[in-house]
Amino acid sequence: MAHSHAIDAFEELDVPEGFKAELLWGDIVLMAGPDLVHNEIVESVVDQIPRSRWKRLQTQDVALLAQTSEPQPDLVVLPRDAGPQSGRLMPHEEVTLLMEVVSRTSVHRDHVTKRALYAAGGVPGYLIIDPFKAECVLLTEPSGKGEQADYRVERRTPFGESVPLDLLGVKLETEEFQTLPVTKQVP
Repeated sequence: MAHSHAIDAFEELDVPEGFKAELLWGDIVLMAGPDLVHNEIVESVVDQIPRSRWKRLQTQDVALLAQTSEPQPDLVVLPRDAGPQSGRLMPHEEVTLLMEVVSRTSVHRDHVTKRALYAAGGVPGYLIIDPFKAECVLLTEPSGKGEQADYRVERRTPFGESVPLDLLGVKLETEEFQTLPVTKQVP
């Protein structure tokens, strides 16, 4: 069963310092550390999601094992009283919203690969924050299975306008999000 081999290999991986590894549809992907702009956007979002009601977790691996995937989104949001007591993997069923901030090398991964992956897992909300396009893409109502899965509702909001995160009962203010210059896109 190739499925479990990929997961076993991933869990035994020795990841170099400063990198993060993700398992996406059975493929192991390594990423360099994020840009400061990226980290400041994540910090701003965390500050706007009330800790009293939500867990706002970074560097948290999510289990989407039916999709042979263990992604590590930039932010994992779930109700304060949900989730396991311990362990490396967060069951995707517990998650309310996943967020990715697009980096120079993650454009396709965030907009395409993970969009299908998170929809296949039935994650209620997926927020893509893209500092190159200066916009937020909020995806809700997951539907479908496997790599054909997608979100039925897509809402694009330019930086500077607020994003209604109804799933969290929050209006996300984006005016302090910094942009990144569009360099030659890495395929």
